[in-house]
Amino acid sequence: MTVDFTALATPGVRALRPYVPGKPIEELERELGISNSLKLASNENPLGASPQAMAAVKRAADQLHLYPDDIGFRLRHRLAKQHGLAAEQLLLGAGSSDVIDMVVRSLLGPGRNAVFSQYAFAMYPIYTQAAGAEGRVAPALPPDHAQMPYGHDLQAMADLVDANTRVLFIANPNNPTGTWLGAEPLYGFIRSLPGDLVVVLDEAYIEYVEQPDFPDGRAWLAEFPNLIVTRTFSKIHGLAALRVGYGMASAELISLIGRVRHPFNVNSLAQVAAEAALEDEGFVRQSLASNSAGLAQLEQGLTELGLGCIPSVGNFLSFDLQRPAAPIYQALLREGVILRPLAGYDMPRHLRVTVGTWQENQRFLEALKRVLQAC
Repeated sequence: MTVDFTALATPGVRALRPYVPGKPIEELERELGISNSLKLASNENPLGASPQAMAAVKRAADQLHLYPDDIGFRLRHRLAKQHGLAAEQLLLGAGSSDVIDMVVRSLLGPGRNAVFSQYAFAMYPIYTQAAGAEGRVAPALPPDHAQMPYGHDLQAMADLVDANTRVLFIANPNNPTGTWLGAEPLYGFIRSLPGDLVVVLDEAYIEYVEQPDFPDGRAWLAEFPNLIVTRTFSKIHGLAALRVGYGMASAELISLIGRVRHPFNVNSLAQVAAEAALEDEGFVRQSLASNSAGLAQLEQGLTELGLGCIPSVGNFLSFDLQRPAAPIYQALLREGVILRPLAGYDMPRHLRVTVGTWQENQRFLEALKRVLQAC
């Protein structure tokens, strides 16, 4: 018997285009028969993981036969202390994307909609569509905008909100563009929204930001019970392989969203590593300093190659090749350098590069120069 399983799926899943991650090093080397490849595609920390986190993982490795603490008691209380919140205001996830998925599964469905910006994180529309809800995409600021090209247009987002809007997503800084919103306009925007609309403020890259007017969403949680701020240990703490993140919100909103949390969603090694990483302030400072220098190095190098960069305060930089990016991306793969193509974000002329070490950045710039001269 032949079964058309696609026909059995919900309409949202049938039409879904799944998320495509950055190309793994092993896959590239297997395909091309090369070695010593460089991956600057997934916004990982080039310094590796927090040493204190790695030590904690080794100490906990003899407990792999046991299930993890389902509610993550120790980590939640440590995060509560870190952020000046009650533990009931914290929800752990397998990465911050897991928390975002819980928000969607709790609040969205047929007849409801979510609002997000053009060029925003790819998982917002994917989760929304999978839930059977409508995704409303607000046009971003134009490429020639004087202050923030490709950035969130808050008025355009507000114009899409109606009585059926249940969730509004804001990534600050935004991935893949690196653009951001200052404290005053973002606060005013959240304040203007209906109180029965949940605002997800995605702050996955906030630890890299050094802008003086950049907002910290935690400061607004007491005023806005409909606000949830999500963060991750995958970036500056270097724990991407362990998948651990969290959300911060009012206890009432956390309790609701937590109803759809999968049991044991954050594994034991991730919990102990995250708790240790919070104590490793020296590694965070080192990572921030490395990123600041690397971001300036990449901006200068790309400018010298005649390429325009989108302003960024994250650990990555998106740049315009002024031609279709796919051939350049493929040629860089043959050089053993993996970047992130952005055609899936409707940015077919752009590539995104993660900030690496000084040597990695230099290797990328030299490879790009060779490719541009040859193409």
